[in-house]
Amino acid sequence: MIEWFAYVQVAVAVLAGLLCVVLGLAGRVPNDLVLGSLALVELLLIGQVVVALVAPAVGNPPTGSLLEFWVYLVSAVLLPPAAAFWALVDRGRWATVVCGVAALAVAVMVYRMLQIWTMQQG
Repeated sequence: MIEWFAYVQVAVAVLAGLLCVVLGLAGRVPNDLVLGSLALVELLLIGQVVVALVAPAVGNPPTGSLLEFWVYLVSAVLLPPAAAFWALVDRGRWATVVCGVAALAVAVMVYRMLQIWTMQQG
């Protein structure tokens, strides 16, 4: 697993999440900035899928539960489109907050995936 890539994902998801939460609490409805930040998070997650598929083939297998890793990854990949869909349908300020919460949840999941991939077996 490319560790720096996972940290970049976490940072982008946290920044996107905070941006969406702040804009939502400020009364802003979902706009291009909110949806664009979710799109960036989703693009990085698609990159994570590619990395997770290629990493074992190049000699970097996971050291933790592969089932748990893929459950987190699939969940993380589904969250931003679901939040964006709701934001497009609802167009309310709380939809923007939900987009932020989804992005922050993705950050937590990506960090946990990194731990699963790199944890030491004792």
